[in-house]
Amino acid sequence: MNTADQYVKAIYLIQQQEDGPASTGAIADTLDVSPASANEMIGKLEAKGLASHEKYKGVDLTDDGIARARDALQNYCIIERFLVEVLEVENFRAEARQLEPVIDETVADRLDTIIDRAPQCPDCFDAEDDVCGLLELELDAAD
Repeated sequence: MNTADQYVKAIYLIQQQEDGPASTGAIADTLDVSPASANEMIGKLEAKGLASHEKYKGVDLTDDGIARARDALQNYCIIERFLVEVLEVENFRAEARQLEPVIDETVADRLDTIIDRAPQCPDCFDAEDDVCGLLELELDAAD
């Protein structure tokens, strides 16, 4: 997953939480980057036809941007579930965030064959808790 994928994923999740455009500040906070860096990448996403940005209103993803964000989110869920279900990593969220930019779609597809991903992925992702909702249910059931 590359940086653009991380941005579209972040914008997608913010839009879900806010039920509207994602502010540059929220994007920067989510990705732990400066607002200037976020603005620069938003411009690149616009140039690629993945997003549209209206000053003082925020960023909306295009249909292509939404599709790319959903793919990125699905890969992220695969990483999270692999870390928990196969490797039993306790601090899986931090590990998933570190692995996210370096796991490409080929590796994610291979991990997917191991975890038996649910068909509702990535709609199962809980943006507020930043975790696969199905995974959270499994963790709660284990307690």
